[in-house]
Amino acid sequence: MQQMATTVTLLGAASSPGPGLAAGDVAGRDGRHASLHCSRLRARKRQPWVLCSLKYGCLGVGEPGEAGSRSAASPVYSSLTASPAGDAAVAVVSSEQKVYDVVVKQAALLKRQLRPQQQQQAPPAVARELDAPRGGLGEAYARCGEICEEYAKTFYLGTLLMTEERRRAIWAIYVWCRRTDELVDGPNASHITPQALDRWERRLEDLFAGRPYDMLDAALSDTITKFPIDIQPFKDMIDGMRTDLKKARYKNFDELYMYCYYVAGTVGLMSVPVMGIAPESKATAESVYGAALALGLANQLTNILRDVGEDARRGRIYLPQDELAEAGLSDEDIFKGVVTEKWRKFMKRQIKRARMFFEEAEQGVTELRKESRWPVWASMLLYRQILDEIEANDYNNFTKRAYVGKAKKVLALPVAYGKSLLLPYSLRNNQT
Repeated sequence: MQQMATTVTLLGAASSPGPGLAAGDVAGRDGRHASLHCSRLRARKRQPWVLCSLKYGCLGVGEPGEAGSRSAASPVYSSLTASPAGDAAVAVVSSEQKVYDVVVKQAALLKRQLRPQQQQQAPPAVARELDAPRGGLGEAYARCGEICEEYAKTFYLGTLLMTEERRRAIWAIYVWCRRTDELVDGPNASHITPQALDRWERRLEDLFAGRPYDMLDAALSDTITKFPIDIQPFKDMIDGMRTDLKKARYKNFDELYMYCYYVAGTVGLMSVPVMGIAPESKATAESVYGAALALGLANQLTNILRDVGEDARRGRIYLPQDELAEAGLSDEDIFKGVVTEKWRKFMKRQIKRARMFFEEAEQGVTELRKESRWPVWASMLLYRQILDEIEANDYNNFTKRAYVGKAKKVLALPVAYGKSLLLPYSLRNNQT
């Protein structure tokens, strides 16, 4: 799997690379170097500026003074643009970089958990005296399992292979995420205000402090005493709900990237501590978290492409405005809902990007504990098939909803199980 991008940097062609860096190299945020091998950069005698990322590769090429220009051969993964500032290299603060800071923090928490047990402090005990049915936490977790089974049956079946403690924890996280999403997408969404989300966030803080409000909160409150789960991704998801209340357009993919992180990438960061990294894995915690983030982004991009028509009827367009304009499309074309050659070409580009994130996630899944891989593989295989169905519908996501039929879902389970048995990717090159 490719390492999670550590920075997005504007390389000044006329300036020297700086101490310890060769031309075409980028210093990672962790101090390590990663060669980009950008052939277009090295092939030109009069070098242009090049916007590069360890995740996306070369994002665009332009001559000095031609900010935002890109060649026809440029990859499609990001719509970030930047202008050169003299001869000095200029760092571009992107959504990708901001999210990476969160990834590093989550990985550090997991590393501390993996230290020898005697070096760890016991987590604070969670309040147990709840106004809950007699079954207490057992019944709370059971109810979370019922909700997961009702709304995510394939994923639920996959969790049955996990240990009881991990399985129940994943159910608790799933239920909290679903309840949060329902605030802005559920039947009462029209009545939700920013103040309601503020109250939900305070309730989250109480939950993490061991003061759960109800039975379902109690399950998550108990879970966080058993795994190194940080509150930040949960708060970020609530920020995503706030975004939905005030924003219905996204200027470019950088803005959309941050939204996708808020509402879906966060789920991956919440889940890794529970899923666990395989003891035999040689992968870094950062790379596994990066893969989990990529899977969340891929899933959300797939949701967006599947629901274009449905979202448009609600006045929302979750597509990069600059890329629509570049394709000769406008909001009016989305609202009309007519499939044209321009639309097909645009959709092919968006689908290619989503698949790139799925591909990035795949290797990271192999690094999880073996018993945790099946539900992730099952979910990923099914979501990837949604993209296939959009293509099968001739890119008509205005009036046709792409979905994976029951037979295909059933067939995906044994395939996912087979993949869950594969050796972690980090160990494969060491096998003779």
